[in-house]
Amino acid sequence: VVINNAAGNFISPSERLSANAWKTITDIVLNGTAFVTLEIGKELIKVKKGAAFLAITTIYAESGSGFVLPSASAKAGVEAMCKSLAAEWGRYGMRFNVIQPGPIKTKGAFSRLDPTGAFEKKMIERIPCGRLGTVEEIANLAAYFCSDYASWVNGAVIRMDGGEYVSMAGEFNDLKRVTKEQWDMMEAMIRKTKGS
Repeated sequence: VVINNAAGNFISPSERLSANAWKTITDIVLNGTAFVTLEIGKELIKVKKGAAFLAITTIYAESGSGFVLPSASAKAGVEAMCKSLAAEWGRYGMRFNVIQPGPIKTKGAFSRLDPTGAFEKKMIERIPCGRLGTVEEIANLAAYFCSDYASWVNGAVIRMDGGEYVSMAGEFNDLKRVTKEQWDMMEAMIRKTKGS
């Protein structure tokens, strides 16, 4: 079992990023993950052994996100690498899967991503489950992915975010703020509409 959880991140407007800031994060996240994965994979091929590889990325590896450009780019690269190797090295008995966690409050992450504590409440408000995730929840899914129960799971990317991604993606999801009275009024207006 190989778990790639390399993380380096901080918030910054992209126009303030230096080449060194970009390189630091991509070296940790993408290059670190790639170098470990490729070296171990090559050795496993030589000795004809399989393994489960699991990468921990983030929901914004898929969507992109402002203010964390190096991390979003590097994590997207990790996902592409895992899917590519799932296709190429599956024949050697290696499986590559990804967990995309939403916000998990850890000291390391939140000290760089929410140093003032001002954004945590807003994060929770946009998560339909109404809370941040826990490390234990990620560990439970990781244990499954790395077990024999998941022996036919290869190339999967599982989003684990309390519904945050789909809540933000839906064009009309903010209608959950509409009161019953407002719905009654809008329904009456809609029913009066004739034609196209």
